[in-house]
Amino acid sequence: MFSAEHRLQWFEEIFKDEKNIEAFIYEGLTINFCKKVNAKFILRGIRYVSDFEYEKTIADANRTLDASIETIFLTGEPKYTSVASTIVRDIIRNGGDASPFLPEVVIKSLKK
Repeated sequence: MFSAEHRLQWFEEIFKDEKNIEAFIYEGLTINFCKKVNAKFILRGIRYVSDFEYEKTIADANRTLDASIETIFLTGEPKYTSVASTIVRDIIRNGGDASPFLPEVVIKSLKK
């Protein structure tokens, strides 16, 4: 729904005070990008068991391609488990108020 460049601007604004966080746009395999930036870990969020099964499949493939890069799974707070980007995009497309699910930076941008 939004360009990669637009989403990158949001990330940069949201994390502007976090000096240890960088955001990038890349194409191709994530494992190749990790090698390029010397990343040793991939952090992936999971909400449900079905997320874990899907993410584990990707992690296993990545491990086969490069065993030195580890995938770590993070679970979110229960209040966010029902939030999915598909639902938020649908709310926005239909003129609803998606602000409970979005960072302030994104809300301000959407109001412009």
